[in-house]
Amino acid sequence: VEVLATIGAVPAGFRLSTLFQLLEEGNQFRASYYLQPELTPSQLAFKDLVWSSERNTICPRPTRASLTVTLCSCKMIPLPGVSIQVLSRHVRLCLFDGNRVLSNIHTVRATWQPKNPQTWTFSPRVTGILPSLLDGDCFVRSNSPSSDVGLLFELGITYVCSATGERGELSCGWAFLKLFTSSGVPVPARMYELPLNGGTPYERGVEVDPSLSRRAGSGVFHQLLMLKKQPVLVLKLRSLSAQSKDFLNLLPETLIGSMCCVHLLVFYRQILGDALLKDRLSSQSTDFICNPILATFPQLLEQPDLMDALRSAWADRERTLKRSEKRDQEFLKSLFVLVYHDSVFPLLQSTFLPDYKWAEEESEASRWKAIADFLKKSQKNTSALQYLLSAENTHKAFDVSELTYDFLGEVRADSP
Repeated sequence: VEVLATIGAVPAGFRLSTLFQLLEEGNQFRASYYLQPELTPSQLAFKDLVWSSERNTICPRPTRASLTVTLCSCKMIPLPGVSIQVLSRHVRLCLFDGNRVLSNIHTVRATWQPKNPQTWTFSPRVTGILPSLLDGDCFVRSNSPSSDVGLLFELGITYVCSATGERGELSCGWAFLKLFTSSGVPVPARMYELPLNGGTPYERGVEVDPSLSRRAGSGVFHQLLMLKKQPVLVLKLRSLSAQSKDFLNLLPETLIGSMCCVHLLVFYRQILGDALLKDRLSSQSTDFICNPILATFPQLLEQPDLMDALRSAWADRERTLKRSEKRDQEFLKSLFVLVYHDSVFPLLQSTFLPDYKWAEEESEASRWKAIADFLKKSQKNTSALQYLLSAENTHKAFDVSELTYDFLGEVRADSP
């Protein structure tokens, strides 16, 4: 980064992306990790997955903070030089207490117009369903007792250097919004315009683009002009309705994700609760559980186009349901299992689906075409069975991990 800044390819306040580096280190900052049940300190029971015999499902888990964040726009974001080709503009967000990342890191990709590349926007209007990667409406759940807990937003770009072909991830600035006031009261639900800081979240007093300050005059008018040119992130905090809060309370105590996927995550947690709390022969049993959904669903969180395929397939099926069926939770859960098996499960094992690669336009387009073609065939044949048995389609060699859920290998230890 220093080299790029020295030659003027990027502003001096840009850094290597802190949150991207954490994501690359392992799965402990990924949503698939936080979706798994958490053990109590004794490791003899589940902390956040408790059965309610009265409701015949998992108990809701109220948390200290439960809200939605709508990313609106990013303004006056400095542009990299012509030698840098930008492949993706995005915002990564997570819970942060000033020292540690306390949740999964959620990514929302921004869109922009060539005539105004310094402005990033979210949730564009599209034909069909909005891809979850572009959805600026995010839910946030936190049970951290820390008085300093808040949301860290890191604006980033994925780039390729035109001269060398080198790919990388840069931070274009960051902002932090505390979730509670000094007296412990939640901050108000309203619009926020957060000025962006340069450097990393562990640096202080760094500007995103110091050249703006150098060019500014000393007069009040010049200072006002300079303020208007400072990069900002515009977002809205929203409080939840009672119904939405009840729904989100079925999710883990700490999780950030896209609002458009909440119902799918809830299905997963309910099926997880059935398998671990209701259907196990004994609470002491540590046997593997044969369940394709439990074994493979977490993979969808790292492949948002497959999550969108499941959303699309479920929406199509849900439209055909009667009102009474929509109120029957057990029926909906069993139907979700069928939809999952007929949509994304075969795709996960298909050799026709290229590997998921972040910010590679050609790969993303070919994957979506393969997904759309499969969903069309599956819908036409009313199930995926014909596709699975067809000699035209090939699949990866069978591995028992496709069906096996090893909950001891997946559970999270008690958070510090």
